[in-house]
Amino acid sequence: MNSFYETLSEINPNAQNIVLTVLSGDKQGAKCLISAGKIAWESDPFFPEHADETCSISVSGIVRIAGQRVFSEVLGHEKKFVICGAGHISMPLIAMIRMLDCPVTVIDDRPYFADNARRAQATTVYCEPFEEALAKIPGDDDTFFIIVTRGHRYDEACLSAIVRKPHAYIGMIGSRRRVGFVKESVIEGGGDPEVVSSVHTPIGLNIGAQTPEEIAIAIMAEIIQVKNAVRRTGGYPREIVRELCGENAANTTTVLATIVSRKGSAPRDVGTKMLILPDGHAIGTIGGGCVEADVMRRARMMLTSPQDFPPFQLIEVDMTAEAAEDEGMVCGGIIEVLLERNMPS
Repeated sequence: MNSFYETLSEINPNAQNIVLTVLSGDKQGAKCLISAGKIAWESDPFFPEHADETCSISVSGIVRIAGQRVFSEVLGHEKKFVICGAGHISMPLIAMIRMLDCPVTVIDDRPYFADNARRAQATTVYCEPFEEALAKIPGDDDTFFIIVTRGHRYDEACLSAIVRKPHAYIGMIGSRRRVGFVKESVIEGGGDPEVVSSVHTPIGLNIGAQTPEEIAIAIMAEIIQVKNAVRRTGGYPREIVRELCGENAANTTTVLATIVSRKGSAPRDVGTKMLILPDGHAIGTIGGGCVEADVMRRARMMLTSPQDFPPFQLIEVDMTAEAAEDEGMVCGGIIEVLLERNMPS
């Protein structure tokens, strides 16, 4: 039977995928993965025994199943960006996307501009006609398409292909007249009018942007607004899944820290994860500072003295008012962090 992390890496990314973890009681730590409304993996018969309740969960946060307190994560996946056009606006866009540690694909049929995208450290660059490159990109609910080509003929080719793909966002630059012409042409060519009408044009938030850098900021601000409107957790970062499924998993014990609840102000959102390794290093962050240091200290105790600590611990970190000030924290709130020890497979 596949491990939880192996199953997680193999499920359909376009389905609604939900991870449930029991937080309290004698079933603490029990886990279940639901994909497309069905149980795809579970560590305990508790979930199949309460299948109706289990499979009806559709929101992130703390829920109840058979009276048990359960953490539910409606998973998002890795955010992917596709930029059609490698002109002046694309260069700061690439830089900002890379700062977010997300992969970015750039398409431009001009070698000089494609080389600029490579120098800007785009993850993938296609130097070929837009239609051919887009045919290689399937899209999904976490793919953000940005159309910033050099002319309406290329805009139309890109938009016509993209509206037929699953996507999280489509934005297109251009004047209202140019954008209107392109949209009409795409609809006449068989594009879904509802999808076409949902395209973000003019692209970006209206902040009076003028320079390429300011326009790129406006575009990214709009994308962040769209992204955060969807109530999903960040899921399991690829670096963490890779570590837990890789060769090291066969002989390495780790501790996964997950923020499961938050009240008030906190540096990171519910679902944020950090993997603590035996050498004291970590993959990811739950916010840094004293909070993270305390979580890592507890995780190291679980790693070095497994006989003295249970494999699952739910800890509360108080960052409010006086406590936060005494510890030098900039945020004020209370978070609960679940620590899960992963033994060698």
